[in-house]
Amino acid sequence: MTLTATLDTLHIVVDYLRETLPDHAIVFLRGDLASGKTTLTQAIARAEGIEANVTSPTFSLQHVYGDRLFHYDLYRIDMEAFVGLGLFEEFERPGWHMVEWGSAELESLLSQVGFSLYEVVIEPVGDGRIYRINSLSN
Repeated sequence: MTLTATLDTLHIVVDYLRETLPDHAIVFLRGDLASGKTTLTQAIARAEGIEANVTSPTFSLQHVYGDRLFHYDLYRIDMEAFVGLGLFEEFERPGWHMVEWGSAELESLLSQVGFSLYEVVIEPVGDGRIYRINSLSN
């Protein structure tokens, strides 16, 4: 599915995700720096009634919002370190796991284990964004 939205209409994308994704899903957020990956996670948190300040977990690697929204930034970490830190087991917690900068290696491993995987590819266009939403599960 491809959707186009601005900040004011981002709820269209969030509503589609809420209607389409299962209760437990891992979502790879893909796009260039400042494309809107964290902004989408912020909009999801708001739609879920989460009032916490949603920020990119660049230095902490993971933020947890409420008990069902998990946000990861894996830009600076390789797969071995990710597993060594015990973060792989976090994906077993029920909820949505929003992953920025997830590697193909991580995607492959999660697919082999049988998780429901999705991607949202975000591309800036004008003052809005194009959101391409795909299932990565077989």
